Amino acid sequence: MWENLKRHLGRLAKSSPPRMALFIFAAVIVLFTVLLMMPWASASGRSAKLHDAVFVATSAVSVTGLTPVNTAEHWSFAGQIIILAAIQIGGLGILTLASLVAVSVTHHLGLRTRLVAQEGIASGPLGEVGSLIRTVVICSAVVQTALALVLVPRLMMLEGSVGTGIWHGIFYSISSFNNAGFVIHPDGLAGIDNDPIVLWTIMIGVFLGSLGFPVLLLLWRYRWHIRSWSLHTKLTMEVTLLFMVLGAVGYAILEWNHSDTLGTMSTGEKLQNSLFASVMMRSGGFSVVDNIMEHSETMLITNALMFVGGGSASTAGGIKVTTFAVIFLAFLAEARGHEESSAHGRTIPAQAVRVAISVVAMAATFILAATLALIIIAGEDLERPLFEAISAFATCGLTSGLTEELPPSGLYVLSGLMFAGRVGIMTFAAALTLRHSRVRYRYPEGRPIIG
Repeated sequence: MWENLKRHLGRLAKSSPPRMALFIFAAVIVLFTVLLMMPWASASGRSAKLHDAVFVATSAVSVTGLTPVNTAEHWSFAGQIIILAAIQIGGLGILTLASLVAVSVTHHLGLRTRLVAQEGIASGPLGEVGSLIRTVVICSAVVQTALALVLVPRLMMLEGSVGTGIWHGIFYSISSFNNAGFVIHPDGLAGIDNDPIVLWTIMIGVFLGSLGFPVLLLLWRYRWHIRSWSLHTKLTMEVTLLFMVLGAVGYAILEWNHSDTLGTMSTGEKLQNSLFASVMMRSGGFSVVDNIMEHSETMLITNALMFVGGGSASTAGGIKVTTFAVIFLAFLAEARGHEESSAHGRTIPAQAVRVAISVVAMAATFILAATLALIIIAGEDLERPLFEAISAFATCGLTSGLTEELPPSGLYVLSGLMFAGRVGIMTFAAALTLRHSRVRYRYPEGRPIIG
């Protein structure tokens, strides 16, 4: 049986790396679903319900953070370890995971597997993909260790317990860097009194994780020698910082005097929590206040930032900041009457623009269909189902409270969204394509009227 499975995986890895990635991702979710259904994984000692186990496993592997149950109270210590392991595996990235399995099965990276892996995580020559995958694992371990070195002693002081502080520090360091948003305090981050050191460390972890491994590797190599940065790195840093500032300013303006959110805080706390909220909107999923208590205008801004998400090949979700940048630059070029869009002395190919538009269109379609389904299932108005759908697809994890209220059918809808959002629209589409064919003819041009 194992030999047959090994041969099948070998053929799949060579013929279609995207389908290989899709298969592995689904298999990992099934594995963690089974583990979470074990009686010893629940605090009650009874097996978890299937829909809860499926949802939490999908949320953890897709590093989303949405959950229909309280992580601290529903799961045992063993169950929380399972969730943390799922977050770590999911955070390494589906393409990285698929490439590693391909190596173990075929003992080498095939050309097509290298091409897919390079598109997802690499920025160097084709032959360096294998070493870059190892670098990704090392980079992830180094950053998470640095975060833990800050969080562990601080949480030991706050918790008054060495063991609890160590466990919570390790959990939050992994959860933050992987943009997972899972918390193991019953009251969320309010359970640690919104401690500034903890909040800033989590914020830094989420920010670094959202940049993407290609950007982190390039920043480590060239530091602040901006001229040596690639176009991808420049666009990622520019759009990320721009959205972080705009999100913080918008949140502060809208919620400054709102008594249910920032209104009762000091000026320093308001500024800190506005920046924290802005960083989390783009995929972190941690929250200091309940999102449902925010103004509708704030939730709308959150929807927009969640939809864009973080950097490509990162632990963040969404359509990605570079996708947004490419579409905006194409719009700018069209408004100026230029035939091609460009940035930082580089021309952006038309193919990249088409791919970006396809990603946005497919993402919007998924979210629209899921929102409609949630409205029907939950009997709610538009606001909360739309918020929850975008959060699930963008693997963000912020919630309006709807997830906890949904019946099993609604949880399966969100699980499908998290699956699609984490695997990636383009990888998901490629994995479902049975064969690739090149068109060897071209029709005469026809120009439909636009607008």
